[in-house]
Amino acid sequence: MGLFDFLTKNKTDKIKDFQSRGAVIIDVRTKAEFTQGAIPGSKNMPLQNINTQINSIKKLNKPVIVCCASGMRSASAASILNSYGIETINGGGWLSLKSKL
Repeated sequence: MGLFDFLTKNKTDKIKDFQSRGAVIIDVRTKAEFTQGAIPGSKNMPLQNINTQINSIKKLNKPVIVCCASGMRSASAASILNSYGIETINGGGWLSLKSKL
């Protein structure tokens, strides 16, 4: 097993763990991107608005999986949410995440 396989498996295991605990999937792409395709049941909160959604996300009282198009914006979102004490994992690109669910 190569390093990439190890890292991917670890991420998949974390996603499955979050999912088993009722995680909320937040897609941080723009509304236009989201309407072109998204994971069923995911919530759209564009990255540029994520700071205004902190309280509503905390009220969910669930772990959060964030995704976007490639994983870059969701990495930023995960960092922001984690800094507010919200248990968050970067799910990466939404299409890749969808295949892991």
